[in-house]
Amino acid sequence: MKDWTQLIGAQGGLAPSLKILAVLTILSLLPAIILTTTSFVRTVVVLSFVRQGIGTQQSPPTQVIVGLSLFLTVFTMSPVAREMQAQALEPFMRGQIGEVQAAELAAVPLKTFMLKQTRQSDLAVFYEATQTPLPNRPEDVPIHIAIPAFVVSELTTAFQMGVMVLLPFLVVDLAIASLLMSMGMVFVSPTTISLPVKMLLFVLADGWSLVVESLLRSFR
Repeated sequence: MKDWTQLIGAQGGLAPSLKILAVLTILSLLPAIILTTTSFVRTVVVLSFVRQGIGTQQSPPTQVIVGLSLFLTVFTMSPVAREMQAQALEPFMRGQIGEVQAAELAAVPLKTFMLKQTRQSDLAVFYEATQTPLPNRPEDVPIHIAIPAFVVSELTTAFQMGVMVLLPFLVVDLAIASLLMSMGMVFVSPTTISLPVKMLLFVLADGWSLVVESLLRSFR
């Protein structure tokens, strides 16, 4: 059995074998990390609600929705990424800190972003589940509680924004259905009339810009 001291390099760094294992582990978990610790969840859910509200099943395609969500996520998370680079990556590249300390320092700006978007009630749920007292400072919240609470808060916020997106489209659908009923055109599908009307109103209102602007403002 190998001595554990052989796995630790100079200045508390990891041995090359553990470095390779850590890199492979991070790469395998990278999609889950992006989904659960960034603004991607809220963005992709809201954009999906927009497509559902308009009534176009595959327009824009799912690849476009996901691609736009990824680029908006990169734009939203760029200040956090720059802070992580300044606090963790640059000192690590200069050899001032080890891998473990760099990972801990990089998690601080990310956790600060997540806690800023997390509702206290969602944090309380996970603290009650673990039967631990609430912390006095945000810095004391462990990452294994911050991440699930952040995801739940993001889903809640995304659905709240989704309701606001769907309501105008619902009003148009009801108005078209009532108009067709009053004209005795009961055999005409309301979707046939409401779809171009909703698309026209959405284009005239510059809907995509409004939705993207609302998403970006929601993370301030």
